[in-house]
Amino acid sequence: MGPVQKRALVRRPGPRLDEGLLTHLERTPVDVQLAQRQWLDYVEAMQAEGWQVFEVEPADDCPDAVFVEDTAVVYGDLAVITRPGADERKPETPGTERALVEAGYRIARIEAPGALDGGDVLKHDGTVWVGLGGRTNQAGVDQLAAHLEPLGARVVGVPITKVLHLKSAVTALPDGTVVGHEPLVDDPSVYPSFLPVPEEGGAHVVLLDADTVLMATSAPRTRELFEESGLRVVAVDISEFEKLEGCVTCLSVRLRG
Repeated sequence: MGPVQKRALVRRPGPRLDEGLLTHLERTPVDVQLAQRQWLDYVEAMQAEGWQVFEVEPADDCPDAVFVEDTAVVYGDLAVITRPGADERKPETPGTERALVEAGYRIARIEAPGALDGGDVLKHDGTVWVGLGGRTNQAGVDQLAAHLEPLGARVVGVPITKVLHLKSAVTALPDGTVVGHEPLVDDPSVYPSFLPVPEEGGAHVVLLDADTVLMATSAPRTRELFEESGLRVVAVDISEFEKLEGCVTCLSVRLRG
């Protein structure tokens, strides 16, 4: 076996980024030019860690299109194209689908009345937790389960009330420990192993390899905690995306294998 291919899809922020949807935060001005620089830094950080990064065609009429994770769930050789819970975001999916066809994936789709955002989907070692909240409904979870269970996945619905997406509350470290900022986690007991972190931004990690995570610079105490546990941390400033309820996971679809 050769080394595992590490590929990611990204989508550059468009000129209307500052009009992005907000659910739990008050609107504060977004510096679109700074956001574009931060996005480039994010992409470069992934490339420096050996990831090949591919751009999905821009969707400049969709302010939230940079949060490309919401448009697809990838499992094995299958890409499930989502049906975003916000109508404004539904036009984002065709571009992602074209990129995933080009990348060689089989395609399935979430259909009405199902609604599913990729940011509600946390995968680790055969378990797929799916947040049931403002953007994903039970029909979406059921359809995702029908697509993924034949591939050996176990799909678990998790009600969320305190955040926009499940992965706004929790993500998983390389060893499967689920991390989250406790005030924003509805029920930590859902996860076999849960580690509370001291900052909201510390709940979001992208696994770059078995020992390395990407996270935001907005959570220095959590970074310290991870480094003390033996993880290597790559930190990027995504302040402008955080104003739009975005985090490091939202900005890419990671393709492994």
